[in-house]
Amino acid sequence: MKGQARSGQDSKRNTVAIVTPMLDESLELPRFANVLKNLTPAPDEIILVDGGSKDGSAEKARSLGLCVIEPGVTGRAAQINAGVDATQSDYVCIVHADSEPPFDCVRLIHTILSDEQVSLGAFKPLICGPDKVRWVSSFHNWIKTWYAPLFFRPLMFLKGGRLFFGDHVMFFRREDFLRVGGCDATLKVMEDAELSLKFARIGRARLVDRVTITSDRRIEKWGGLRANLIYFAVGFTWAIGFRHRFSWLYPDVRREGKDLES
Repeated sequence: MKGQARSGQDSKRNTVAIVTPMLDESLELPRFANVLKNLTPAPDEIILVDGGSKDGSAEKARSLGLCVIEPGVTGRAAQINAGVDATQSDYVCIVHADSEPPFDCVRLIHTILSDEQVSLGAFKPLICGPDKVRWVSSFHNWIKTWYAPLFFRPLMFLKGGRLFFGDHVMFFRREDFLRVGGCDATLKVMEDAELSLKFARIGRARLVDRVTITSDRRIEKWGGLRANLIYFAVGFTWAIGFRHRFSWLYPDVRREGKDLES
């Protein structure tokens, strides 16, 4: 991957790209395309990175007018690396296809990353289904942003580092992503937390006081208690150093029909 000079120091307007790692999301794509269409201001680039979908996701996305690349890699980490490599924008925001960022996320990204001390930003996830909000799981997602690094990486926490996950809709400078080496493509799970650690070495994290909506399909399938126990087990196993021994706990989950309403 090729780097580029820090654009925050330039007089030109910084550009923003949405990068979405995608796998078997054909049912979700019409809603997601509508979400992207309603972002105001619009991002400069939108790139969906297909990870080998078997349900026609790439074709469906293109029929909706979305840009799709098929780099021949699998796993979110490798897909994110490919997406960042494909974009030329200064700022990159990672949005999963089952999520809905704030409608003005582009403006917020500009505002947060104008602070040179901030290397990584994210929004507060609210986990929702078609007819309910998962308040307990949403609260747990929010507090683990603090308690996980406080317990397992206290020095990082004191320096302003936080742990963000895919549901948080993370964003960063493209050049910083390249500088820290991108995502660890050998990881099948927790690539987002691992990336948070990398960014903590070069700057502070900022959790924006705005909500991003994300699907509850794992909780719907597993149940709230089981889902949160799995989240905790995966996070704990990763935190104590067993980075490649828990992906079996966290299989892909897809649900028939739409996860979120437009």
